[in-house]
Amino acid sequence: MPTYPFLLKQNLMPCSVTNGRALPCKSGVGGLKSIYFAPYTSTTAALTDTAGTIALDETVSFYKYEIKGNSSLETAINSSRENGTTFYESTLNVTFTFIDVATQEQIKLLSHGRPQIVIEDYNGNHFLMGKDHGSEVTGGTVVTGAGMSDLSGFTLTLTAQETAPPFFCDQPTDDASSPINPTP
Repeated sequence: MPTYPFLLKQNLMPCSVTNGRALPCKSGVGGLKSIYFAPYTSTTAALTDTAGTIALDETVSFYKYEIKGNSSLETAINSSRENGTTFYESTLNVTFTFIDVATQEQIKLLSHGRPQIVIEDYNGNHFLMGKDHGSEVTGGTVVTGAGMSDLSGFTLTLTAQETAPPFFCDQPTDDASSPINPTP
């Protein structure tokens, strides 16, 4: 069997399962509670994980956006036997109710950047999306709705492609000194 020196230089992870998983109680719930945006920084990208968990650097400014309903995080595992590759594509769908100038201006900034995002779910988990490469706004709408009960607000879709799924992390500090109050 031939020897390939370039394979010896890589730190190859074991390819076998190392543990089982019990059936949990039915106490979890779906949905997202809030998201925190930070401009992309190499400081966050350089953080290392300990067993899938990241401790955030407090010098990085995160800005909290409260959300409710119709927002979700989904991570797809993309693996190719033919190419020998595996990566994770996370998609964050967010709905912001009410249309206002200040939120629209922040959405413009997010659309031009590649933010790193912490997502908080209703189970108290926090996930860091876009750690190494940032996240991209790939779509969204500004919608007034047609009927009285329709959404008047913003929708955003952000995606991130990484070599690992979103890391569990601690809750960041909200650095917004005067958060946007979109209530009409």
